[in-house]
Amino acid sequence: MIGIPEIEAAAEKIAGHVVRTPTVPSPGLSELLGAPVTAKLELLQRTGSFKARGATAKLLSLSEAERAAGVVAVSGGNHGIALAMMAAALDVKATVVMPRSASARAVQIAEDAGASVRLTDGMDAAFSLVTRLRDEGLTLVHPFDDPVVIAGQGTVGLEFAEDAGELTDVLVSIGGGGLIAGVAAALRARRPGLRIWGVETAGAQAMSEALAAGGPVPVALSSIVTTLSAPAVSQLTYDHVAAQVDEVLVVSDREAVRGSLELADHAKVWAEPAAGCLLPAARRVLERVGDGARLGLVVCGGNATTGDVTAWAQRFELL
Repeated sequence: MIGIPEIEAAAEKIAGHVVRTPTVPSPGLSELLGAPVTAKLELLQRTGSFKARGATAKLLSLSEAERAAGVVAVSGGNHGIALAMMAAALDVKATVVMPRSASARAVQIAEDAGASVRLTDGMDAAFSLVTRLRDEGLTLVHPFDDPVVIAGQGTVGLEFAEDAGELTDVLVSIGGGGLIAGVAAALRARRPGLRIWGVETAGAQAMSEALAAGGPVPVALSSIVTTLSAPAVSQLTYDHVAAQVDEVLVVSDREAVRGSLELADHAKVWAEPAAGCLLPAARRVLERVGDGARLGLVVCGGNATTGDVTAWAQRFELL
C-alpha cells in the first residue's frame, strides 16, 4: 500500500516540473447542487490533466539505462499526452499506444511533443501491444499499476488536504484507479474523517465490477469516455480502493456529458466527461448523506475539445 511518506517524497521530486493547481470554492456549483463545493482544478495542470504528476514521478525515477532505452505507455488520451510532453521536457524518447477511439486532439498533441504514436483497434489490443514493446526493451510507464505513478497522483490529494477548507465528502473519477488510489491514501492520512467516493461511467466500470467480484476482472468497454476506459483495474489499485474508498458510483455517459456542460455553465471551467461524471454522482451523494455535506471535487482533466463535447451533447440531445 502507498503511504503518506511515498506521496510526500513524490511531491518533493516533481515540484519543479508540475503545477500546484488551484483549490477553490465554487459559488456556481454550490448553488447548483445546494451544498458547499470546493474544486481541485487539475484540468489546469501541465498537459491538461493530473496525469502529468505520475508520469513525471516515474520518468524522474528511471535509471540511465532505462532513460536511454526509452519509455512506452498505453493510454485512452491523457496519460499519453502527459507522458509525451513530460518525456520531451526531460529528454526521454517516448512511444505512446492509443486506441483509435482516442480523440484526434490527444493523438496530435502526443505526436507534436515528439512521441511515436501507435494506434490499435481497441484498449485490449493497446495493452497487448504495450506488453510486447516492453518485452522488446522499452520501459513501461503504466497509467495506474505502478506504485511510483500512484504516489505521483497522490500529490493531488496531498494538496487538496492542505488547501481546502472543511470537507465531508470527496469525489474522484476512476479509470484504472491510479488517481483515486493515490488521493485516498493521502486523504486517509491527512483527513481521516472524510468520506471518499469513486465515480465511473457505465461501460467503463472496471473498479465496480472488481469490487463485486472480490478482485480485478476484465470488463467489456463501451463508454464514450475513453479516458476512463481501462479493460481492468490492477490488484494494486483494487487493494487501495477496497481498503480506503467508501463506495464507487456508476453514472451514464449522458449524465457525464451533461456534467461537462454544467461545469462550463456553473463553474466556468471546460472539463472533459471524465470530470463531468462527478456532478451526477455528487447529487447521489447528497441524497444519501443529507444536510451538512461539504463536497470536494477533483476536476481531473480538460482535454476534450469544444467539438468533442458538442458532438456528444447533440448525440444525447442535451443541446
